[in-house]
Amino acid sequence: MFFSSLITPVILIVLYGTFLSNVYKDSFQSSLPEFLSVSDKLINGTVAAQLAAALLAVSCVTVTFCVNLTMIQDKANGARKDFNVSPTGKPVIYLGYFFSTVFNSLIVNGLAFLLCMGYIRKMGWYLNTSDILYLILDVIVLVLFGSVLSSIVCYPLKTQGQMSAVGTIVSAGYGFICGAYMPISNFGKGLQKGLSYVPSTYGTSMLKNHMLRGVFEEMKSKGFPDDVVTGIADSLGCNPVFRGHVVSSAEMLAFMVGTIVVLGIIYLIITALPEK
Repeated sequence: MFFSSLITPVILIVLYGTFLSNVYKDSFQSSLPEFLSVSDKLINGTVAAQLAAALLAVSCVTVTFCVNLTMIQDKANGARKDFNVSPTGKPVIYLGYFFSTVFNSLIVNGLAFLLCMGYIRKMGWYLNTSDILYLILDVIVLVLFGSVLSSIVCYPLKTQGQMSAVGTIVSAGYGFICGAYMPISNFGKGLQKGLSYVPSTYGTSMLKNHMLRGVFEEMKSKGFPDDVVTGIADSLGCNPVFRGHVVSSAEMLAFMVGTIVVLGIIYLIITALPEK
């Protein structure tokens, strides 16, 4: 299961670079005013940063679900019976599942992060040290979010069929819900308003902001008007709106951390309840 989880980000980066890069490139070029002359390096760097942010936004959460399926598998194959008769409290067992999910997911997504950095280096590098540190923080926060969310979802499941269903649904749908495959700005107004209440929207936007900060600075240094740069950032989903207010990166981080704390408390409560 660990190696199958490791394969996921590798497959994603190949698929993104092969298919989605041309779509993103055409979309970006069509949104630029005709009077602006843009170098291929800047275009490729923008597309690569957007692809890397989308990949990490999806991988940080879907990989945690892949890793946390061990919790269900142990129930299905009877391994949990050995744990249940041991002198260890049930909450401790479930905390063990949680921390192992965090640890293994950080390994997988750390390798995915290195792959993304290599891809951006090849296409067009506009990152500095602070951007990289912020991106590492984003990955850790998203892995924690995915780990606690997957722990809550997987807790009541007991069969291999349920395990397969959850894995399929999350893998197929999460990328659209979080705005990775398609920016939230491309959705309808009602859907945009609904997704503004979903934490994953801000996790993806955090990654995009830190991936694209250097690109936007380069655009401004090349003479791009501020309103054009802001329009590009809006179109890429870097400026999510909540009840008419543009959410800043600090507010996104605070919202994600608050969500992790709330979900963590819920997880601790449900694991402390008596079990059949």
